[in-house]
Amino acid sequence: MFDKFFSIFSHDIGIDLGTANTLVWVRGKGIVIREPSIVTMHKKDKKLIAIGTEAKKMLGKTPASLVTIRPLRGGVIADFDATSAMISHYVQKVHDTNGFMSLWARPKVVIGIPSSVTEVERRAVWEAALSAGAREAYLIEEPMAAAIGEGVSVFQPTGMMIVDVGGGTTEIAVISLGGIVVSKSLKVAGDEMDKAIIHYLRLRHGLIIGEASAEDLKIKIGSAYQNQKSKLKDQKQDTAKERMAIVRGRDVETGLPRSLRVTETEIREAIASSVVQIIEGVSDILEESPPELTSDILEHGIILTGGGAELSGLDQLIVERTHIPVIVSDSPLLSVVRGTGKVLEDKELLNRVKVTGGLS
Repeated sequence: MFDKFFSIFSHDIGIDLGTANTLVWVRGKGIVIREPSIVTMHKKDKKLIAIGTEAKKMLGKTPASLVTIRPLRGGVIADFDATSAMISHYVQKVHDTNGFMSLWARPKVVIGIPSSVTEVERRAVWEAALSAGAREAYLIEEPMAAAIGEGVSVFQPTGMMIVDVGGGTTEIAVISLGGIVVSKSLKVAGDEMDKAIIHYLRLRHGLIIGEASAEDLKIKIGSAYQNQKSKLKDQKQDTAKERMAIVRGRDVETGLPRSLRVTETEIREAIASSVVQIIEGVSDILEESPPELTSDILEHGIILTGGGAELSGLDQLIVERTHIPVIVSDSPLLSVVRGTGKVLEDKELLNRVKVTGGLS
């Protein structure tokens, strides 16, 4: 009875609760929210000042009385209260169009989580969703959600490999017959690459920059692969055509502001260690996979998704190291949230999530 009552005022919601970005899918509307997973609050009373895009603008610029944090680290909750407040904010934002009816909003929520989370971490996400106002909360592993979002028939007896390079984690999994056969969750992804760029520029050029500047460099001129043709070019020609960007920061020696021209080669060198770990993770999963599924993967290829899939040359490097074709998602940032939406729309999928979630 109460379920039917609350459903009148509520929109079912799918959430990709990522370390870097949070995306929200609403039944009948599609993806309505895509904002950074960042919160700004008072240090003493923990009162929220800003969430999402507005909070990101404050990153590294707040006075002593305020703190800007990422409530999720490595794909799991680092600050329960901030995460709960963030989810609650987005739930209310979705229902704001209903005016006073938003007070009665108690949506059914499906949330994507890393495949390697512990039961404690799983329960923390589940409780955060319920405390944010959800009447029911279901959890689904991100690789499975990404596969569903990409239109893969996950219940077929065919092996499919998903590599989801996110902000906090890289999820690598082989899926068959509606379940994850083998998987690996690496704490190496976009955030780790940003830290590597910061470390590289400090050691190599004596320049201190923030996370936002490092991320901007990675997006503008970051790459994982230099093809053989480029390697054989004359060094002068190569330098002339190479992508470059200007970054501003603080000089280590003088403490004064300084600008620096950074090249694509330098950024590739900076993130090389992180990229190698991802490639090794893919190779490890291929080795652990049953031979029959390996044969399927060789035939159908590896699906590359997540924000890291947009890193230039990553797909080419995986092909070179594994000799398996790679299919890059058309909208890699949206795969997981689309998957949560499809789960909400399909009763069979939702029932399967209820069983595997074990918390609802």
